[in-house]
Amino acid sequence: MNTSPITKDVIATKLWFDGDKMCLSLKDGRDIFVPISWFSSLQNASKAQRENFRFICGGEGIHWDDLDEDISVEGLLY
Repeated sequence: MNTSPITKDVIATKLWFDGDKMCLSLKDGRDIFVPISWFSSLQNASKAQRENFRFICGGEGIHWDDLDEDISVEGLLY
């Protein structure tokens, strides 16, 4: 029996920053919070650069043009 919380349907619907955390709401109702220190490009970015993102692949990833950074939403759950 597979009890893994990770599925192919891990889709982000909202992203915001709160202090030193990146916060995401997922389509299935979960909210996740990860330290921006996990990503040096985000940690060193200005507020404007962090907030200039777009969801890619229908919400499976996040892309920051200014930072040349891509993050897999599913990868944040490991």
